[in-house]
Amino acid sequence: MTNINPENIFLSNSITSLEKHPSEDLPDTIVRIILFACALVSVLTTFGIVLIIFQVTFEFFQKISLAQFFLDTKWTPLFAEQHFGIWPLINGTFLTTTIAMMVAIPLGLSSAIYLSEYAPPQLAATLRPAVELLAGIPTVVYGYFALLFVTPLLRNIIPLEIFNALSAGLMMGVMITPTVGSISLDAIRSVPPSLREGAYALGITKLEAIFKVVLPAALSGITAAIVLGISRAVGETMTVLIAAGQQPKLTVNFAESVETMTAYMAQISGGDSPRGSLNFQTLYAVGAVLFLITLGLNIISHWVSNRFKEKYE
Repeated sequence: MTNINPENIFLSNSITSLEKHPSEDLPDTIVRIILFACALVSVLTTFGIVLIIFQVTFEFFQKISLAQFFLDTKWTPLFAEQHFGIWPLINGTFLTTTIAMMVAIPLGLSSAIYLSEYAPPQLAATLRPAVELLAGIPTVVYGYFALLFVTPLLRNIIPLEIFNALSAGLMMGVMITPTVGSISLDAIRSVPPSLREGAYALGITKLEAIFKVVLPAALSGITAAIVLGISRAVGETMTVLIAAGQQPKLTVNFAESVETMTAYMAQISGGDSPRGSLNFQTLYAVGAVLFLITLGLNIISHWVSNRFKEKYE
């Protein structure tokens, strides 16, 4: 009896099918080309943005030295006595971001734990869209709410300047909570039920199972959610521009007015800075620093996520 190779039969049938219907692959080819073009446009747009940012930044550093940019502690490029120390802007950015994450991490993670582990399915299906609705509120609304409501309320309790880092950070935290909570919720729900059942079989309580089994298993996703929230806070513009003020200071006092990198960029973009001028080039220099900080956060998030994935696989 002759041995029949299944692979030869499959190839023969495929070739016959193509000969009979040569046009059936045309729609797939067209769709593949369109999708590739869309992906290519995204990649080229990203490279174009990065290229322009660093091209103008290079022109900026032809006029201002790296020592003036990284060693000076004053940022007054619009004054008669110009200083170009980037640290006051970085300080303001991370001060408001720290306050925001002190609000977003507990609220977001707590809401994710409740919706995943405690809330009935119908209630969870109702509450999750309600929480995520906070992310749809325009950031300018958060900024004016912080300036006109939160700041006067806090000034009755503690001494604050009209523009301060605390009010801006608190509202940023509320704004970022849905981001942290939604991604953390997906990470917690992706933990296999067998891990929970095994924990319960050992006789531990539900709370112990959550903190000793579920959260460590979902730690990679939770870490990614937190780093994404930090990136979101670092890149926030309107809330800090309205509520935190425009006074670059090297301070850790949350009651004072500060200026973030994004707020300065918005200030320059809305002002009269001719293209090619030094003030215009500071916009790209600050943007390059902001890009590198965000890129570093994403790299750290990717590294931490992969590390914990390998640990729990």
